[in-house]
Amino acid sequence: MERQLDYVYRTVEERGVRFVRLWFTDVLGKLKSFAITPAELEVALEEGMTFDGSTIQGYTRVQEADMLAVPDPNTFEIVPWRGDDAPAARIFCDIHRLDGEPFEGDPRYVLKRNLERAREKGFTFFAGPEMEFYYFHSAGQPDPLDTGTYFDLTQLDMVSELRKQTILTLEAMGIPVEYSFHELGPSQHEIDLRYTDALTMADNVMTFRLVVKEVAQDLGVYATFMPKPMAHAFGSGMHTHLSLFEGDVNAFHDRGDDHGLSKVGRCFIAGLLRHAREITAVTNQWVNSYKRLAINREAPIVGYEAPVYVCWAANNRSALVRVPLLKKGKESSTRVEYRAPDPACNPYLAFSVMLAAGLKGIEEGYDLPSEATNNIFEMTEEERAAEGIDALPNSLAEAVDVMERSELVAEALGEHIFEHFIRNKRSEWADYRAQVTPWELDRYLGEL
Repeated sequence: MERQLDYVYRTVEERGVRFVRLWFTDVLGKLKSFAITPAELEVALEEGMTFDGSTIQGYTRVQEADMLAVPDPNTFEIVPWRGDDAPAARIFCDIHRLDGEPFEGDPRYVLKRNLERAREKGFTFFAGPEMEFYYFHSAGQPDPLDTGTYFDLTQLDMVSELRKQTILTLEAMGIPVEYSFHELGPSQHEIDLRYTDALTMADNVMTFRLVVKEVAQDLGVYATFMPKPMAHAFGSGMHTHLSLFEGDVNAFHDRGDDHGLSKVGRCFIAGLLRHAREITAVTNQWVNSYKRLAINREAPIVGYEAPVYVCWAANNRSALVRVPLLKKGKESSTRVEYRAPDPACNPYLAFSVMLAAGLKGIEEGYDLPSEATNNIFEMTEEERAAEGIDALPNSLAEAVDVMERSELVAEALGEHIFEHFIRNKRSEWADYRAQVTPWELDRYLGEL
């Protein structure tokens, strides 16, 4: 820690940093920040900085307003888009009460608490999300920049420059990128972040979303992580690769298994499946999330196959949980891919509930159901029922109802966030239900 503190102080001085932005998130995963000058940095690192927590979604009441933002020096990075005239840096914070105790409403603390549970069992939790998003000409209308599709090499200079500058900015902030390409939708793109421990990855996801938006704004366009911004185009997901390590050994791998999965890996998948419906309100937290996770039982939506059916498979992308095939000699890469989350989730809470579900499967020794070998989307409702394949919740209201009955989610999130989250989402659903949409006006106004 002393070495990292020395690095922070030295970098601030050598780079002439004028402002240090303290970053943290509210319960819904929205990035919050306030700035301090280098003169206050030592105090901030040693004692934390006081701020009004009553202004933050899901934090405290007015009569309990004062909180401490305690910077984590390991997250210090120069912010590359603020220019050289007034260099700035950012650092993620843990939120504490004034008595120094961690605040149970801090999403970063929730993830750290769940990671500690895993560590007590000898595991380190790793995550690697595939981040999908759209570029539009403005925030006012979903007007795509291009008409490209999967892996297209677009000739539009703007699109090439957007992805290039985004990746360069991410790497300048210490966030390595594995892949980037054009996705299926018009002006939809994907950038995959390189696998790392879950806490670092949650911080990276928060940084990633800001970087994507900042670079887009600098080039005069708008980027959105809205799960389903256009009705007749593909939704944006955050398929997340997960694994547990015991020291340097991948706890999911067993060379003798047909799928290369150990008992730990099989039980982890079984936990994800058994608790999938309970955790969906967290991994898919917005009304709009369920436009991506669309299920029309009478007339399936062809071509927009979101992972809504609760089953697993090795190389079947219609399953909710996938076990990616490994290259020869890459046993340490054994992992599972959970395909439900969308990129507008709170990554700290999403990683927490996915980990909690998997650990529950390990602790209780859940049996892994049979692998799904058919295209689930082509099966009838009766065929899926015969195979014991359930579906994720069909709306935010249903997801919250299921979550509210879940002891696992209540324990993973803690009472403070669990109760606030449910209240907030019920309010969001009520607001949505009260709206008269353009679809209703087009369909009914001229006829009724």
